[in-house]
Amino acid sequence: MADDFDLTPPELTTEDLLVLDDPRFGPETAAIVTGAASGIGHATALALAANGLTVVGADVDEEGLDDTAGKAAALDVPGEVHTVPTDLTDDDDVAAMVDAAAEAGDLRYVANVAGMQHIASIPDFPMGKYDLLLDIMLRAPFLTAKLAMPHVRDAGGGAIGNMSSVHGHYATQDKAAYITAKHGLTGLTRAIAAEGGGTLRGFSVSVGYVLTPLMVNQIEDTAEERGISEQAVVEDVMLGQARTKEMMTPAEVANLFVFGFSSHATHLNGGDMLHDGGYSTTYE
Repeated sequence: MADDFDLTPPELTTEDLLVLDDPRFGPETAAIVTGAASGIGHATALALAANGLTVVGADVDEEGLDDTAGKAAALDVPGEVHTVPTDLTDDDDVAAMVDAAAEAGDLRYVANVAGMQHIASIPDFPMGKYDLLLDIMLRAPFLTAKLAMPHVRDAGGGAIGNMSSVHGHYATQDKAAYITAKHGLTGLTRAIAAEGGGTLRGFSVSVGYVLTPLMVNQIEDTAEERGISEQAVVEDVMLGQARTKEMMTPAEVANLFVFGFSSHATHLNGGDMLHDGGYSTTYE
């Protein structure tokens, strides 16, 4: 790889995290974070705990969840991270996750972060993989919202944030299931806003390429699918159209959820926070 691109996911520190003074950010407030075992979900769980919230981190990866809880303890953040092993394709597991969060405090916030990727053209795309991606990234957020919204209303309001992508705004090749799910999240986000009465908000976060373990794997898969080098994937495919020539870090994405949940984002409702370095908004 070129020296300009370090593909080692960065080590997160408390200095990376946005901490806000917000009357609802305290231990009595609970937040769900899916995909909390790694990457953006891991960082989001830590960022919310750094703001004093009680976080229920959910993931199918129990070892990764333990690492997230251990990292919270190592950083000595004021909020607690409770781990709830959860298979998002299992409705009973999703219900148990929401129940655990409601028992942990006033459930006000949900960060639907969990995701996965599969690289293949549409004619070659395995339907089993398609179904799995849609189950995790669209059906599970819908079910989580369905079960969480009554609790958020009972708590007096809050927000459900959905992890979208620049691929929720446009399409590239070989990612059809991912693109379909992210476009669907736009509709879910707006539907939550439409039914939220103004105090229960829905928003999405769209970013470009984020340096996570999942992304490193995607670079390898894309290089193989397109028959090009990994360096070409980073320089030409991922960052070629962007104006900001570096990948985002998980902490930078997590901070967007912190802001979106806060009282500073009262008018962020049904909308999308697009931070893509100009990828989808400029061209040559």
